[in-house]
Amino acid sequence: MTDRDLIPFLARIADSLERLAPPPAADDDPMAFDAYVWHADPNRLQGVAEVSRVPLDLLQGIARVRDILVANTRQFAGGLSANNALLWGARGMGKSSLVKAAHAAVAAEHPGRLALVELAREDIHSLPDLLRRLRGLDRRFILFCDDLSFDNQDNAYKSLKAVLDGGIEGRPANVIFYATSNRRHLMSRDMIENERSTAINPHEAVEEKVSLSDRFGLWLGFHACDQENFFAIIEGYVRYFDLPVSPETLRAEAVEWSVTRGSRSGRVAWQFIQDLAGRLGRRIT
Repeated sequence: MTDRDLIPFLARIADSLERLAPPPAADDDPMAFDAYVWHADPNRLQGVAEVSRVPLDLLQGIARVRDILVANTRQFAGGLSANNALLWGARGMGKSSLVKAAHAAVAAEHPGRLALVELAREDIHSLPDLLRRLRGLDRRFILFCDDLSFDNQDNAYKSLKAVLDGGIEGRPANVIFYATSNRRHLMSRDMIENERSTAINPHEAVEEKVSLSDRFGLWLGFHACDQENFFAIIEGYVRYFDLPVSPETLRAEAVEWSVTRGSRSGRVAWQFIQDLAGRLGRRIT
């Protein structure tokens, strides 16, 4: 059998496989949910019926950055100018929790007006397609990427730079981008140093790398938690969930928990509260 004879045979096989394959999943209605997850390969929006988040009032020790982000989000939801935001700093201090809580608070003020769309760092390359789907809709969208960072040999940051502040189309007026990261410039120090040491013009090479973070109009820093803020976070949870424990016992156990963990943060405080509630026979969500 010649190659020419094989062509019709292979075409029939391809047609059969296409009929057997399930059709690509369609986007959920972009007006129906308060939040979505963006999936790449194939690209689609999946609605989220219930978002995992904490109330804004429970986020203690970050009042200044909380107020700034809520104000920026409120401006955006109201059709006013607003900035992309980078929340950077110490791990476990409520960066992603603040994004979700700020969205919930402002969305409650503008029912049906503001949606949150979460996308994974690995799906940054598909951002242009997501923007095309959202452009022109009569709704405002916060694109949210948690734990965003880039490592050596990773060129995905170039796609993000074009989306944030560049490209012939520009960023749609109904879209804003919020990201969290442990790194202020979204890339490791050794990555920046490597660019400096190997480039013909070290200054220009480094400028290209760090210019990504310049695309964010808001830089909101989250710093390590001291003991008083740690206690304030825990006491806020205790009041909210009405846990029956004396202040003396609470503080003693909280200190022991933080020493055992070797750190203090909002995340560690929440883990302590889960343990405490369980020991007290209380169910919390």
